[in-house]
Amino acid sequence: MSRRKPIQLAWGIRREGRSLWTRNAVKGISVRGEKRKKDSHIEWRHWDPTKSKVAASLLKTKRNPSDMLPEQGSTCLYLGASSGTTVSHIHDHVCGSGNHHNGQVVAVEIAPRMMRDLSKLSESRPGLIPVLGDARNPSVIAPYLRGQVDWIHQDISIADQTKTFLKISEVFLKSGGIGLLSLKAASERWIEGGDDSRFAEAKELIELNQKIVLLEIIDISYFEGQHRVFVIVRDDN
Repeated sequence: MSRRKPIQLAWGIRREGRSLWTRNAVKGISVRGEKRKKDSHIEWRHWDPTKSKVAASLLKTKRNPSDMLPEQGSTCLYLGASSGTTVSHIHDHVCGSGNHHNGQVVAVEIAPRMMRDLSKLSESRPGLIPVLGDARNPSVIAPYLRGQVDWIHQDISIADQTKTFLKISEVFLKSGGIGLLSLKAASERWIEGGDDSRFAEAKELIELNQKIVLLEIIDISYFEGQHRVFVIVRDDN
């Protein structure tokens, strides 16, 4: 049987069957022990959808997955970066080796233990800026950004995740910019009807916002239980 031809989703990101790979910005180094392989002179890192809600979304979307990705050289904001697994794959694409794309990935994390790993990761990845602080507070984030951002991903387990996402998007996301909200139902306040009602409430809040257009709600429960990813674009017109 012939090998399935890779599908290029964007510079530095490709899909092979049911797996995703990013072009490694730091050759010879895995971030969390993920598989690496070489294709000619290019080294690729496996992007595991069971460890990354962004990767899971790219595999489960009904739209063109390329439309959910920032372009190389973009300014990106990642809220709830943890130890940096998904952040590293976004950096591969947005910044590239030595940040030759002149991208910026500002990664905000509140837990000091995770921040130690994230800071270590940034030492070999120019353009990756770790920020220790509360992702709900715009004043914590603003000093590290070079301007409004092209792309936001929020993955924080707090109550009122949707309201936080909308507030941050209103402050920092530029018109035409893409946002991804990874919503964990169990973190939201209890409302009658369970998970479905929590997701429905998030949908209603987003649709009520006059500057935000909801593009898609992606069910990623196959990879991550109790999760939906809400994909939005900011539209100031």
